[in-house]
Amino acid sequence: MIARYTLRDFDYALPRELIAQAPARERTGSRLLHVDGAALADLAFTDLPSLIAAGDLLVFNDTRVIKSRLAATKPSGGRVELLLERVTGRDEGLFQLRASHPPGVGGVLQLAEGVRATVVERSDRFFRLRFDATSSLPDLLERHGAVPLPPYIARPADAVDAVRYQTVYARHAGAVAAPTAGLHFDGGLLAALAAAGIASAYVTLHVGAGTFQPLQDDDLAAHRMHAEWYSVPAATAAAIEAARARGGRVVAVGTTSLRALESATAGTGDVRAGEGETTLFVTPGYRFRVVDRLLTNFHLPKSTLLMLVAAFAGHTTVRAAYAHAIERRYRFFSYGDAMLLERERAR
Repeated sequence: MIARYTLRDFDYALPRELIAQAPARERTGSRLLHVDGAALADLAFTDLPSLIAAGDLLVFNDTRVIKSRLAATKPSGGRVELLLERVTGRDEGLFQLRASHPPGVGGVLQLAEGVRATVVERSDRFFRLRFDATSSLPDLLERHGAVPLPPYIARPADAVDAVRYQTVYARHAGAVAAPTAGLHFDGGLLAALAAAGIASAYVTLHVGAGTFQPLQDDDLAAHRMHAEWYSVPAATAAAIEAARARGGRVVAVGTTSLRALESATAGTGDVRAGEGETTLFVTPGYRFRVVDRLLTNFHLPKSTLLMLVAAFAGHTTVRAAYAHAIERRYRFFSYGDAMLLERERAR
């Protein structure tokens, strides 16, 4: 079915003022658009417990965002911004570089505390850098890095972002972008869901900076996804099996949770515990094996995540839902409002 669609089918016009530049005052203070085919319901995020049934299972991504943005200078004095994609060793990492003239292999960059970084290798838009600090790269990032706000947030990160661009259940450090559907939950809402008999489980998928990269080729089949590391614990695989046995539905909190679960699925539809790298590219026509419902934010035009939600709920349905959200002045992207999507029924 991928041949039926081109990049233009996933474009839409969004007024700039609808791009959320800051989080809502309260984590649960966002709006929630419930999308069930042609039926659209404008709700508050605090209505979520009434939409999830006892016996259902919510699956969260417990990755933790690290301070992955660093400032550096070239020997010429030119400024360079480093954005980590992933840590590849104690003193090495894969980065995107923003500079007027990026350094070549062997080039040296100067950072804080006299630390130097050398370009070891370049592959496409990524640079592998080796640091000569006495401490590890994760320690260096914690001391001197900044919260990696997405490029569409037109302001520097501040102390509020250090708290709010992180889920309350974040545990395993490694992401350079937040799993944003989870930003809407606070301790009170999680407790209310548990009290209502709604189960929870966790996966880990370390979101990479490539999540913000728009597609360039009109032919979707030509796109190759960036790899992201994920882990599905045995307890989560067992929780999914138990939910199915009692007739419950699996609700993925975010596209990253969905990609982890679908990547860990065997041909039988059973979820296998384990870890690995996923390059899963979900487009219309994909057959979902695990996830029954998807909680997510609104996504960028021409993005792989918009294609994923269109595959899940139906292309026509998602286009109508986005048009409705723009008309009703929903807030978009990472700090924006949320959607609860029902999976498109098989024809």
